Amino acid sequence: MLFKTIPIGIATRDVAFNQDVKAVEIDESISKKYALYWFLASEHKILSLVVGTGIGAGKLELDDLKNLQITLPTFTEQQKIASFLTAIDDKIELLTKKKRLLEQYKQGVMQQLFSQKLRFKDANGETYPDWEEKQLGDVFQRLVRKNSENNLNVLTISAQYGLISQTDFFNKSVASEDLTGYYLLHKGDFAYNKSTSNGYPVGAIKRLTAYKKGVVSTLYICFSIKEDYLADYFDQYFDAGFLNQEIQKIAQEGARSHGLLNVSVTEFFRDVSMIVPSEQEQQKIAKFLTNIDDKINAVNQQIEGVKTYKKGLLQRLFV
Repeated sequence: MLFKTIPIGIATRDVAFNQDVKAVEIDESISKKYALYWFLASEHKILSLVVGTGIGAGKLELDDLKNLQITLPTFTEQQKIASFLTAIDDKIELLTKKKRLLEQYKQGVMQQLFSQKLRFKDANGETYPDWEEKQLGDVFQRLVRKNSENNLNVLTISAQYGLISQTDFFNKSVASEDLTGYYLLHKGDFAYNKSTSNGYPVGAIKRLTAYKKGVVSTLYICFSIKEDYLADYFDQYFDAGFLNQEIQKIAQEGARSHGLLNVSVTEFFRDVSMIVPSEQEQQKIAKFLTNIDDKINAVNQQIEGVKTYKKGLLQRLFV
């Protein structure tokens, strides 16, 4: 993400800060907003001035920062450039707010749908059959398919991207060299990572959608859906966190190791229960929520497009 490593901003009121924060006072002949965008565009120059290595070890000397050379157009042109870039930032902020509102709307709707406070009706206006209690093992079957084909697409679970290749997510693989003992997933299969993380207090369940195949550690519990059930529905159900309470009941609180829950595979499929709608209502719910996802993804693509446009402008205007 652009400028992720160097947070830069304009102080709008008196503030106090430690020596690790560098502050410069801009001459009145220079537009403060123009200077801000110049600093953003000059990230690579600023990074080259940082001395020291390691986490928290890099230092930036204020004198080096002050000695940076800045090329200035007239004050009027500075204002026009800053105004144009500010309008782009406003567009990004507006789209980001739109995305956040859509995500909040979806969260609210999911709570209503999966708690049965909001129900769909069939073509005749009749309510679908009552939901039935099912064990996880009634709906899914465990997968222990080993990686005999030596597939090298090692997957990890990301809150934002779901099951994603480690090379795509980390720009490297952090798995062992021998992957033949890993579980092999096919597109559409599910995996449960028992590691707790932000937003996933009992771990995360994700479905493989981005790749034809991939492999995961045997620490994951893997499973595929049985006939008469809809994977798209359960994808949304798991993402809404409605299985958390059930998993919490079988997780052994005293057996955590580095955030890894001790969840028995047998209990996972035997004792974790769900209230499941008919296949027809599963389809209605999945389609409704997927349509919201499509809108969120469309807005996110707009955001990334505007950010890319802004990045290109900064490079052309200031570099």
